[in-house]
Parts: sequence; C-alpha cells; structure tokens
Amino acid sequence: MCLAIPGKIISIDSNDPELMMAKVSFGGVIKQICVSWVPDAQIGDYVLAHVGFAISKIDEEEANKTLELLKSMGELD
Repeated sequence: MCLAIPGKIISIDSNDPELMMAKVSFGGVIKQICVSWVPDAQIGDYVLAHVGFAISKIDEEEANKTLELLKSMGELD
C-alpha cells in the first residue's frame, strides 16, 4: 500500500517547465517536490505527495484532517 502525504505549496520554481519543482510544507517540514504531474497547482494549494512527486490536489480541510491524524499517530515527529 502506498501513502501520500498532504502538503501546502509555499513556492514554485518554474525555471524548467519540464520539471516544475515546488517547496511544500508538510505540517511545518519543508521539502522540495516535483509538481509537474499537477500542472494547475499554485502557491497556497494543497497537494498529495508520494516519493517526491505531487500526484493530485486536495482541499485544505481534507489535508488538515489527514495531517492531524498523522500527528496523532506520531508519524510527523
């Protein structure tokens, strides 16, 4: 089973349109991930990320619920 983690896009680097990268906050942990598979993603959007790639957008409420659940399980420590 695969696990995708929700994160909020805080910046997007569009210098290379074939490999768009973004800084994403996962409950306060900032990582750089590829957002090329979600071309309509914008700063402030929430995305589901799996192994360094954004795979879809998600609404803020669902993202926060998932992050809270992961925190309660000790998975975001």
